[in-house]
Amino acid sequence: MNFDLKKIVRPNIETLKAYSSAKDEYTGEANVLLDANENSLGSPLTKWYNRYPDPYQKKVKEKLAFIKQINAEQIFMGNGSDECIDILYRTFCEPGKDNIIICPPTYPMYEVGANINNIEIKSAPLLPNFQLNVAHIEQLVNEHTKIIWICSPNNPTGNSLDRIDIETILNHFHGLVVVDEAYINFSKQKSFAQSLIDYPNLVVLQTLSKAWGLAGLRLGMCFASNTIIKYMNKVKPPYNINIVTQELALTALEEVGQVNDMIAHLVDMRNALAEVIASMPQVQEVYPSDTNFLLVKIPKATELYRYLLTQGIVVRDRSSLENCSDSLRITIGTEQENTQLVDAMAKWIDLAFVNG
Repeated sequence: MNFDLKKIVRPNIETLKAYSSAKDEYTGEANVLLDANENSLGSPLTKWYNRYPDPYQKKVKEKLAFIKQINAEQIFMGNGSDECIDILYRTFCEPGKDNIIICPPTYPMYEVGANINNIEIKSAPLLPNFQLNVAHIEQLVNEHTKIIWICSPNNPTGNSLDRIDIETILNHFHGLVVVDEAYINFSKQKSFAQSLIDYPNLVVLQTLSKAWGLAGLRLGMCFASNTIIKYMNKVKPPYNINIVTQELALTALEEVGQVNDMIAHLVDMRNALAEVIASMPQVQEVYPSDTNFLLVKIPKATELYRYLLTQGIVVRDRSSLENCSDSLRITIGTEQENTQLVDAMAKWIDLAFVNG
Protein backbone atom coordinates (compact mmCIF):
# COMPACT_ATOMS: atom_id res chain seq x y z
CA MET A 1 0.00 0.00 0.00
CA ASN A 2 1.29 3.45 -0.92
CA PHE A 3 0.73 5.73 2.06
CA ASP A 4 1.31 9.45 1.65
CA LEU A 5 1.15 11.21 5.02
CA LYS A 6 1.08 14.64 3.41
CA LYS A 7 -2.35 13.76 2.00
CA ILE A 8 -3.56 13.08 5.54
CA VAL A 9 -2.15 16.00 7.53
CA ARG A 10 -4.14 19.24 7.58
CA PRO A 11 -2.61 21.76 5.14
CA ASN A 12 -2.35 24.47 7.79
CA ILE A 13 -0.43 22.06 10.04
CA GLU A 14 1.94 21.20 7.19
CA THR A 15 2.89 24.87 6.91
CA LEU A 16 2.54 25.72 10.60
CA LYS A 17 5.52 27.31 12.28
CA ALA A 18 5.38 25.78 15.73
CA TYR A 19 6.05 27.68 18.94
CA SER A 20 9.78 27.64 19.59
CA SER A 21 11.41 28.02 22.99
CA ALA A 22 15.09 28.61 23.64
CA LYS A 23 15.34 24.90 24.46
CA ASP A 24 14.54 24.21 20.80
CA GLU A 25 17.37 26.47 19.71
CA TYR A 26 20.34 25.07 21.62
CA THR A 27 21.68 21.67 22.56
CA GLY A 28 23.62 20.60 25.59
CA GLU A 29 23.51 21.94 29.13
CA ALA A 30 23.29 25.62 30.03
CA ASN A 31 24.22 27.06 33.41
CA VAL A 32 22.76 30.56 33.13
CA LEU A 33 19.12 30.52 32.04
CA LEU A 34 17.94 34.02 31.16
CA ASP A 35 15.61 33.22 28.26
CA ALA A 36 12.16 32.27 29.55
CA ASN A 37 11.30 35.00 32.05
CA GLU A 38 11.24 32.48 34.91
CA ASN A 39 11.67 33.51 38.54
CA SER A 40 15.42 33.10 39.04
CA LEU A 41 15.07 33.08 42.85
CA GLY A 42 13.14 29.84 43.02
CA SER A 43 9.67 29.06 44.35
CA PRO A 44 7.95 28.34 47.69
CA LEU A 45 8.49 24.64 46.95
CA THR A 46 11.97 24.26 45.54
CA LYS A 47 14.28 26.08 43.19
CA TRP A 48 13.88 23.24 40.70
CA TYR A 49 10.22 24.03 40.03
CA ASN A 50 10.80 27.62 39.02
CA ARG A 51 12.05 26.37 35.63
CA TYR A 52 9.95 25.16 32.71
CA PRO A 53 10.05 21.41 32.04
CA ASP A 54 11.71 19.67 29.12
CA PRO A 55 9.16 20.28 26.34
CA TYR A 56 9.92 16.92 24.72
CA GLN A 57 10.39 14.76 27.83
CA LYS A 58 13.65 13.33 26.47
CA LYS A 59 14.69 11.33 29.54
CA VAL A 60 11.25 9.75 29.94
CA LYS A 61 11.10 8.89 26.25
CA GLU A 62 14.57 7.33 26.34
CA LYS A 63 13.49 5.08 29.20
CA LEU A 64 10.21 4.21 27.48
CA ALA A 65 12.01 3.50 24.23
CA PHE A 66 14.18 0.95 26.03
CA ILE A 67 11.16 -0.72 27.67
CA LYS A 68 9.00 -0.72 24.53
CA GLN A 69 11.88 -1.54 22.18
CA ILE A 70 11.16 1.34 19.82
CA ASN A 71 12.93 4.61 19.03
CA ALA A 72 12.47 7.63 21.27
CA GLU A 73 11.63 9.67 18.16
CA GLN A 74 8.56 7.45 17.70
CA ILE A 75 7.04 8.55 21.04
CA PHE A 76 4.65 11.41 21.80
CA MET A 77 3.54 12.07 25.37
CA GLY A 78 0.31 13.74 26.44
CA ASN A 79 -1.63 14.61 29.54
CA GLY A 80 -3.33 11.24 29.47
CA SER A 81 -4.25 9.51 26.22
CA ASP A 82 -7.08 12.03 25.92
CA GLU A 83 -4.61 14.76 24.95
CA CYS A 84 -3.06 12.40 22.39
CA ILE A 85 -6.53 11.82 20.92
CA ASP A 86 -7.21 15.55 20.70
CA ILE A 87 -3.82 16.28 19.13
CA LEU A 88 -4.44 13.62 16.47
CA TYR A 89 -7.74 15.29 15.57
CA ARG A 90 -6.23 18.76 15.45
CA THR A 91 -3.29 17.58 13.37
CA PHE A 92 -4.98 15.39 10.77
CA CYS A 93 -8.72 16.17 10.58
CA GLU A 94 -10.11 19.25 8.85
CA PRO A 95 -13.13 20.53 10.86
CA GLY A 96 -16.41 20.45 8.96
CA LYS A 97 -14.86 18.44 6.13
CA ASP A 98 -13.24 15.19 7.27
CA ASN A 99 -14.70 12.17 9.03
CA ILE A 100 -13.55 9.37 11.31
CA ILE A 101 -14.82 5.86 12.02
CA ILE A 102 -15.50 4.41 15.46
CA CYS A 103 -16.56 0.86 16.36
CA PRO A 104 -19.00 0.99 19.27
CA PRO A 105 -19.27 0.00 21.97
CA THR A 106 -15.89 1.59 22.54
CA TYR A 107 -14.06 4.31 24.48
CA PRO A 108 -16.32 7.41 24.41
CA MET A 109 -13.52 9.98 24.06
CA TYR A 110 -13.06 9.19 20.37
CA GLU A 111 -16.58 10.50 19.81
CA VAL A 112 -16.25 13.37 22.27
CA GLY A 113 -12.99 14.48 20.68
CA ALA A 114 -14.52 14.38 17.21
CA ASN A 115 -17.49 16.45 18.33
CA ILE A 116 -15.23 19.04 19.98
CA ASN A 117 -13.24 19.37 16.77
CA ASN A 118 -16.33 19.35 14.51
CA ILE A 119 -15.38 16.12 12.77
CA GLU A 120 -18.08 13.88 11.29
CA ILE A 121 -18.42 10.53 13.05
CA LYS A 122 -19.23 7.32 11.17
CA SER A 123 -20.13 4.24 13.17
CA ALA A 124 -19.38 0.58 12.38
CA PRO A 125 -20.72 -1.29 15.43
CA LEU A 126 -18.88 -4.38 16.58
CA LEU A 127 -20.38 -7.72 15.63
CA PRO A 128 -22.41 -9.61 18.29
CA ASN A 129 -19.19 -11.38 19.35
CA PHE A 130 -17.61 -7.93 19.88
CA GLN A 131 -15.24 -8.26 16.91
CA LEU A 132 -14.70 -5.77 14.08
CA ASN A 133 -17.15 -5.64 11.20
CA VAL A 134 -14.46 -5.14 8.57
CA ALA A 135 -16.90 -5.15 5.64
CA HIS A 136 -18.98 -2.38 7.23
CA ILE A 137 -15.87 -0.31 7.96
CA GLU A 138 -14.83 -0.65 4.31
CA GLN A 139 -18.25 0.55 3.17
CA LEU A 140 -18.01 3.67 5.35
CA VAL A 141 -14.60 4.81 4.12
CA ASN A 142 -14.55 7.69 1.65
CA GLU A 143 -12.01 10.27 0.48
CA HIS A 144 -12.53 12.36 3.61
CA THR A 145 -12.03 9.53 6.14
CA LYS A 146 -8.86 10.36 8.06
CA ILE A 147 -8.84 8.09 11.13
CA ILE A 148 -10.21 4.67 12.08
CA TRP A 149 -10.25 4.19 15.87
CA ILE A 150 -9.73 0.65 17.19
CA CYS A 151 -9.63 -0.13 20.91
CA SER A 152 -7.96 -3.47 21.68
CA PRO A 153 -8.41 -4.81 24.29
CA ASN A 154 -11.71 -3.02 23.99
CA ASN A 155 -13.38 -0.82 26.56
CA PRO A 156 -16.06 -1.67 27.77
CA THR A 157 -16.28 -5.22 26.40
CA GLY A 158 -12.87 -6.32 27.69
CA ASN A 159 -11.92 -8.53 24.75
CA SER A 160 -8.99 -8.25 22.34
CA LEU A 161 -9.91 -7.67 18.72
CA ASP A 162 -8.75 -10.07 16.03
CA ARG A 163 -5.25 -9.11 14.93
CA ILE A 164 -5.79 -10.23 11.34
CA ASP A 165 -8.81 -7.91 11.05
CA ILE A 166 -6.72 -4.98 12.27
CA GLU A 167 -3.89 -5.85 9.87
CA THR A 168 -6.40 -6.05 7.02
CA ILE A 169 -7.54 -2.50 7.76
CA LEU A 170 -3.94 -1.29 8.07
CA ASN A 171 -3.09 -2.79 4.70
CA HIS A 172 -6.02 -1.29 2.80
CA PHE A 173 -6.90 2.04 4.46
CA HIS A 174 -5.05 5.16 3.28
CA GLY A 175 -5.65 7.14 6.47
CA LEU A 176 -4.46 6.64 10.04
CA VAL A 177 -5.40 3.52 12.00
CA VAL A 178 -5.19 4.25 15.72
CA VAL A 179 -4.96 1.15 17.91
CA ASP A 180 -5.67 2.09 21.52
CA GLU A 181 -3.86 -0.37 23.79
CA ALA A 182 -4.64 1.15 27.18
CA TYR A 183 -5.18 -2.36 28.61
CA ILE A 184 -2.54 -4.29 26.63
CA ASN A 185 -0.52 -5.13 29.77
CA PHE A 186 -3.36 -7.32 31.05
CA SER A 187 -3.57 -9.26 27.78
CA LYS A 188 -1.52 -12.07 26.27
CA GLN A 189 -1.86 -10.37 22.90
CA LYS A 190 1.24 -8.87 21.27
CA SER A 191 1.34 -5.08 21.16
CA PHE A 192 1.20 -3.36 17.79
CA ALA A 193 4.00 -1.04 18.96
CA GLN A 194 6.55 -3.42 17.44
CA SER A 195 4.74 -3.23 14.07
CA LEU A 196 5.36 0.48 13.43
CA ILE A 197 8.05 -0.35 10.90
CA ASP A 198 5.54 -2.42 8.90
CA TYR A 199 2.69 0.10 8.80
CA PRO A 200 3.43 3.82 8.17
CA ASN A 201 -0.24 4.63 8.87
CA LEU A 202 -0.26 2.94 12.31
CA VAL A 203 -0.63 4.91 15.55
CA VAL A 204 -0.59 3.08 18.89
CA LEU A 205 -1.91 4.58 22.13
CA GLN A 206 -0.85 3.33 25.55
CA THR A 207 -0.98 4.80 29.05
CA LEU A 208 0.62 4.72 32.47
CA SER A 209 -2.83 5.02 34.08
CA LYS A 210 -3.80 1.35 34.11
CA ALA A 211 -1.17 -1.35 34.66
CA TRP A 212 1.39 1.14 35.93
CA GLY A 213 -1.08 2.53 38.47
CA LEU A 214 -0.32 6.18 37.67
CA ALA A 215 -3.77 7.49 36.73
CA GLY A 216 -3.22 10.51 38.98
CA LEU A 217 -0.22 11.64 36.91
CA ARG A 218 -2.22 11.79 33.64
CA LEU A 219 0.50 10.52 31.31
CA GLY A 220 -0.46 8.99 27.98
CA MET A 221 1.78 7.65 25.23
CA CYS A 222 1.43 7.71 21.48
CA PHE A 223 3.71 5.59 19.28
CA ALA A 224 3.96 6.28 15.55
CA SER A 225 6.40 7.03 12.76
CA ASN A 226 8.93 9.82 13.29
CA THR A 227 7.06 11.98 10.80
CA ILE A 228 3.68 11.61 12.51
CA ILE A 229 5.29 12.44 15.85
CA LYS A 230 6.93 15.55 14.39
CA TYR A 231 3.55 16.81 13.20
CA MET A 232 2.02 16.18 16.62
CA ASN A 233 4.87 18.02 18.31
CA LYS A 234 4.09 21.06 16.15
CA VAL A 235 0.53 21.14 17.48
CA LYS A 236 0.98 20.33 21.17
CA PRO A 237 1.31 23.04 23.87
CA PRO A 238 4.99 23.93 24.43
CA TYR A 239 5.32 22.44 27.93
CA ASN A 240 2.47 19.95 28.09
CA ILE A 241 4.05 17.51 30.61
CA ASN A 242 5.09 19.14 33.89
CA ILE A 243 8.36 18.52 35.73
CA VAL A 244 6.80 16.57 38.62
CA THR A 245 5.06 14.15 36.26
CA GLN A 246 8.30 13.59 34.33
CA GLU A 247 10.26 12.98 37.54
CA LEU A 248 7.74 10.53 38.99
CA ALA A 249 7.32 8.71 35.67
CA LEU A 250 11.09 8.16 35.47
CA THR A 251 11.08 6.74 38.98
CA ALA A 252 8.16 4.42 38.23
CA LEU A 253 9.69 3.19 34.98
CA GLU A 254 12.56 1.74 36.99
CA GLU A 255 10.12 -0.69 38.63
CA VAL A 256 9.13 -2.94 35.73
CA GLY A 257 9.37 -6.04 37.93
CA GLN A 258 7.01 -4.65 40.56
CA VAL A 259 4.52 -3.65 37.86
CA ASN A 260 4.64 -7.12 36.31
CA ASP A 261 3.91 -8.62 39.74
CA MET A 262 0.90 -6.31 40.16
CA ILE A 263 -0.38 -7.22 36.71
CA ALA A 264 -0.14 -10.94 37.49
CA HIS A 265 -2.00 -10.45 40.77
CA LEU A 266 -4.75 -8.38 39.12
CA VAL A 267 -5.19 -11.00 36.39
CA ASP A 268 -5.49 -13.75 39.04
CA MET A 269 -8.10 -11.71 40.92
CA ARG A 270 -9.93 -10.95 37.65
CA ASN A 271 -10.19 -14.62 36.80
CA ALA A 272 -11.33 -15.52 40.32
CA LEU A 273 -13.91 -12.73 40.42
CA ALA A 274 -15.24 -13.68 36.99
CA GLU A 275 -15.77 -17.24 38.18
CA VAL A 276 -17.59 -16.16 41.33
CA ILE A 277 -19.87 -13.67 39.57
CA ALA A 278 -20.63 -16.12 36.75
CA SER A 279 -21.87 -18.64 39.32
CA MET A 280 -24.32 -16.20 40.89
CA PRO A 281 -28.04 -16.65 40.14
CA GLN A 282 -29.52 -14.31 37.51
CA VAL A 283 -26.11 -13.42 36.05
CA GLN A 284 -26.49 -14.08 32.33
CA GLU A 285 -22.90 -13.63 31.23
CA VAL A 286 -19.48 -12.53 32.34
CA TYR A 287 -17.68 -11.69 29.13
CA PRO A 288 -14.08 -12.87 28.60
CA SER A 289 -11.63 -10.13 29.57
CA ASP A 290 -8.07 -9.18 28.62
CA THR A 291 -8.25 -6.11 30.86
CA ASN A 292 -8.47 -5.15 34.54
CA PHE A 293 -12.28 -5.10 34.41
CA LEU A 294 -15.25 -7.35 33.69
CA LEU A 295 -18.38 -6.69 31.67
CA VAL A 296 -21.28 -8.42 33.43
CA LYS A 297 -24.74 -8.92 31.91
CA ILE A 298 -27.56 -9.23 34.43
CA PRO A 299 -31.28 -8.34 34.35
CA LYS A 300 -32.15 -5.00 35.97
CA ALA A 301 -28.49 -3.94 35.73
CA THR A 302 -29.34 -0.28 36.25
CA GLU A 303 -31.21 -1.14 39.46
CA LEU A 304 -28.18 -3.11 40.64
CA TYR A 305 -25.94 -0.17 39.79
CA ARG A 306 -28.07 2.16 41.91
CA TYR A 307 -28.18 -0.33 44.78
CA LEU A 308 -24.40 -0.65 44.77
CA LEU A 309 -24.15 3.13 45.04
CA THR A 310 -26.18 3.01 48.26
CA GLN A 311 -23.58 0.56 49.57
CA GLY A 312 -20.73 2.90 48.68
CA ILE A 313 -19.66 0.79 45.70
CA VAL A 314 -19.19 2.55 42.35
CA VAL A 315 -19.17 0.64 39.07
CA ARG A 316 -20.08 1.77 35.54
CA ASP A 317 -23.53 1.18 34.07
CA ARG A 318 -22.90 0.48 30.38
CA SER A 319 -26.48 -0.56 29.60
CA SER A 320 -27.08 2.33 27.21
CA LEU A 321 -24.19 1.39 24.91
CA GLU A 322 -24.58 -0.57 21.69
CA ASN A 323 -24.96 -4.34 22.29
CA CYS A 324 -24.45 -3.82 26.04
CA SER A 325 -28.00 -3.81 27.39
CA ASP A 326 -28.28 -4.73 31.07
CA SER A 327 -24.52 -4.65 31.54
CA LEU A 328 -22.20 -3.31 34.22
CA ARG A 329 -18.49 -2.72 33.84
CA ILE A 330 -16.71 -3.70 37.04
CA THR A 331 -13.06 -2.83 37.72
CA ILE A 332 -10.97 -5.40 39.57
CA GLY A 333 -10.39 -3.96 43.04
CA THR A 334 -8.41 -5.14 46.02
CA GLU A 335 -9.32 -8.53 47.46
CA GLN A 336 -11.33 -6.80 50.19
CA GLU A 337 -13.16 -4.59 47.66
CA ASN A 338 -13.95 -7.58 45.46
CA THR A 339 -15.41 -9.39 48.47
CA GLN A 340 -17.55 -6.37 49.35
CA LEU A 341 -18.81 -6.24 45.78
CA VAL A 342 -19.74 -9.93 45.68
CA ASP A 343 -21.51 -9.72 49.05
CA ALA A 344 -23.50 -6.66 47.94
CA MET A 345 -24.44 -8.27 44.61
CA ALA A 346 -25.59 -11.45 46.36
CA LYS A 347 -27.74 -9.44 48.77
CA TRP A 348 -29.31 -7.43 45.93
CA ILE A 349 -30.05 -10.55 43.85
CA ASP A 350 -31.78 -12.06 46.84
CA LEU A 351 -33.86 -8.90 47.37
CA ALA A 352 -34.64 -8.31 43.69
CA PHE A 353 -35.38 -11.83 42.49
CA VAL A 354 -35.96 -14.09 45.48
CA ASN A 355 -37.65 -12.10 48.23
CA GLY A 356 -38.44 -9.01 46.23
